Amino acid sequence: MCSIIGYKGKNFAAPILVNSLKRMEYRGYDSVGVATIDEGKMLVRKGTGKVAEVNKKLDMSHMLGNIGIGHTRWATHGGVTDKNAHPHAAGDNKIAVVHNGIIENYKELKSELIKTGYIFASETDSEVIAHLLNLYFNETKNIKQALMKTCKRLQGAYAFVAVFDDGTIGGVRYEEPLIVGVAKDGYFVSSDVLGFLEHTDKAIFLDNGDITIVNDDKIQIFDFNGKPVDRPITQVAWELGDIDKGKYAHHTLKEIDEQKLSIVKAYNQEEARMKKFLRILRAAKNVYIVGSGTSYHSALVAKHVFGMYAKMRVEAVMSSESKYVLSFLDEDSVVIAISQSGETADVLDSVRLAKSQGVKVLSIVNVTTSSLARMSDAFLGTNSGPEIGVAATKSFTAQLIIIYALADRLCRGKLGLDKEKLIHAVDSVLSNKSTIEKLAQELKNNKDLYLLGRSLHYPIALEGALKVKELAYVHAEGIAAGELKHGPLALMEKNTIVMILNPHDTTFNDTISNAHEIKARGATVVGLSDQKEDVYDYWIPIPALSEEAFYPIVEVIPLQFLAYYLAVGKNIDPDYPRNLAKSVTVR
Repeated sequence: MCSIIGYKGKNFAAPILVNSLKRMEYRGYDSVGVATIDEGKMLVRKGTGKVAEVNKKLDMSHMLGNIGIGHTRWATHGGVTDKNAHPHAAGDNKIAVVHNGIIENYKELKSELIKTGYIFASETDSEVIAHLLNLYFNETKNIKQALMKTCKRLQGAYAFVAVFDDGTIGGVRYEEPLIVGVAKDGYFVSSDVLGFLEHTDKAIFLDNGDITIVNDDKIQIFDFNGKPVDRPITQVAWELGDIDKGKYAHHTLKEIDEQKLSIVKAYNQEEARMKKFLRILRAAKNVYIVGSGTSYHSALVAKHVFGMYAKMRVEAVMSSESKYVLSFLDEDSVVIAISQSGETADVLDSVRLAKSQGVKVLSIVNVTTSSLARMSDAFLGTNSGPEIGVAATKSFTAQLIIIYALADRLCRGKLGLDKEKLIHAVDSVLSNKSTIEKLAQELKNNKDLYLLGRSLHYPIALEGALKVKELAYVHAEGIAAGELKHGPLALMEKNTIVMILNPHDTTFNDTISNAHEIKARGATVVGLSDQKEDVYDYWIPIPALSEEAFYPIVEVIPLQFLAYYLAVGKNIDPDYPRNLAKSVTVR
């Protein structure tokens, strides 16, 4: 949830760290800080706000030294204050730590440390790591032993990077991502490949329970018991150019517009990988698909499509609910995990639960070097490239196209997936953004928005509502249209805005009846359809498709645009919605 970065090399560390933090800011942007070592002295500067703001105020990029660590925070323990910003120092600035995750037993450890004379400057759980390292280093005079002893005391899920005043950097991974970047002139230790991709595409992905030490221009990796382990160097495939906003005002708008290309990239799967995935899937008697947020909505679409076309019984499960739902699996079951980052804590918990019961795990993931991909028996990459905007856009439609491709194979082509026709339809929707922008101006002062859909359109109603909540801070609710009379109709009155997801398919007539019922109560009806109807007060046109299974892709894009333009109209930064971060690595 936070971004962490360490660097030790031949260049000045501070400007490299600041630039790295800017690239990873989507992981957390409440506060930022940097610590560097210069001639054995540590300097720490940190404050609340985004990287550019804090750097302008504190001039972090001009700190001296070739060794340092940096951090952007998404607050969990303690408010958004300068004192709670990372790095946290200990031992009269002899050690500093940046941390991602949650230390579950921090209260117990903090109480113990206070009794031994340690003074805490923050309200965070992270500061206990710095003081424990200081305690054990004073005892052992050995950095390796201090790291091992500290890890054995910590409970929870965490990754941290520590810098010592002798110039040593130590990193630890336990159920949170941590990656070593290997450059010609030094090493990086980061929570995300974007932290060092500008400098090197060679990465070492640490496994769970790994500790790394970078010192004297060399790197050591060992487990919590001190046993050396060997981790291969992997070449990272992402292009740095994808990170730049280019001509766009926001990453979110750029990523919405990129969907014409990202859908093609997701469709073009390596044949051997696809066959392996399908072989495992076909052998399953019970299929459970898990995901969080947007990925859960993909799971709901998959449930419909696999059931309707492949005649496969599938259950969609919120990953946060998996420990209650997936506690009794058998060897005939398969779990498909869907995640953009491949580091979502609840999704990884679902996978661990499944694997503990001997169940095969498949995954659909954007980051193919992620924990999820490496834990899976087979995976398919969405190939979307970096998605910087916190709200998922191109990764969602990429997940959908993979689901369609799988379903088409499972039903031996009866789905009739025509990539070229679908891309043409997507291009048509993308070219109509001005209509959505005008509608957003009309609706920007409304406090509530309801979205109705049936069958495959209901998950898109949920996804559209999620986007509006995330980006525009508007109360939005996705409603199953058939449930309108079972409660939601009580909310319909004058000035209520209701969006109807209503393409001309098998759900059309029933949903039109709902629109009339809503209109009769004085509500304003927005129709998202390939056919204009008198009952619509506003009409968002979408192209007609020959197969109704594909409507979710062309329906969701106008909803993404709506959320974006609502946010912009309210002077909200859509790339960094409040209280949210891109990769939810804490529970």
